[in-house]
Amino acid sequence: MVPLYMAFLVGGSLCLIGQIIMDATKANVTPGHILVGYITSGAILSGLGIYQSLVNLGGAGATVPLSGFGHLLVQGTLKAVEQRGLLGAFSGGVEAAAAGITAAIVFGYLVAVVFNPKVKE
Repeated sequence: MVPLYMAFLVGGSLCLIGQIIMDATKANVTPGHILVGYITSGAILSGLGIYQSLVNLGGAGATVPLSGFGHLLVQGTLKAVEQRGLLGAFSGGVEAAAAGITAAIVFGYLVAVVFNPKVKE
């Protein structure tokens, strides 16, 4: 089991890096750029076998941020390819992330119903 402080250090460091990038580039890098960059970098590092060592070090501090989502997609794809061949490349990532995606949709809907969002004018 990973010590709680390591999860905070790893997760906090990942967030700090994103914040520094946004602050240093002012309006050129938006939160959307950070989102895509973190998912992509997590996927690339996972494919190279590097991200798993970060997960071993930081536990949830490495799996909960967006880079962890990229890692999850790649690991699901690799597992599915191993089991089903090329067809697994098209379905493995989505299957691995299905529970998280479903939870985000359901809880997002429930929050929207409960809090009655309004369009900004």
